[in-house]
Amino acid sequence: MMRKTTPHCNYPLFLTDMFSYQHQLRVRFGDTDKMGYVYYGNYPYYYEQARAEAIRSTGISYKQIEETGVIMPVTRMSIKYARPAFYDDLLTVTAYIDEMPGRVITWRYTIHNQHGELLNEGDTSLVFVKVDDNKPTRAPKLLTDSLQRFFETKKDE
Repeated sequence: MMRKTTPHCNYPLFLTDMFSYQHQLRVRFGDTDKMGYVYYGNYPYYYEQARAEAIRSTGISYKQIEETGVIMPVTRMSIKYARPAFYDDLLTVTAYIDEMPGRVITWRYTIHNQHGELLNEGDTSLVFVKVDDNKPTRAPKLLTDSLQRFFETKKDE
C-alpha cells in the first residue's frame, strides 16, 4: 500500500514494510553560522524534531514511551552533507524506519529544501533502556503496537 505525498506535509507515509514521516520546518536566523549556512551541528536537532513528530503521528508520544519505564538514548549517528541550507529555507525532513524495532531502533533521514534539492541524509540508532536498572530491553509494546500496521505485508497483492 502506498500513499502519494506532496513535499509540504506533516503526516505519515504508508509504504509496505516501512514507516515514513515528513516534517517541515523553517530555518531560523539563529540556526545559521557566520557564512549564512545552517550550522552543521543543528541537523541532529532537525532529525530529533522529525523523529518525535513521527512517533506522535502514530498516536503515541515520547513521553508515553518514557512513562512505560523505558528511555531511548542515541548510541550512533551519522550524517552525510550534500549542500547547505540557509536562513528562511523551508526544509522537509523525512524520517523513516525500515524494520520493526527490537532492542534498537534505527531511524534514517533525508532533508530537502523547498526546491526539492537533497541537503543531507543521515541515520541514528537508539537503544531501549529500562530506567530502573539502566539495562537494555526490548521496544515497549506501546511502540511496537503503534508501528505494526506499517509493517504488515498484504498477502493478496
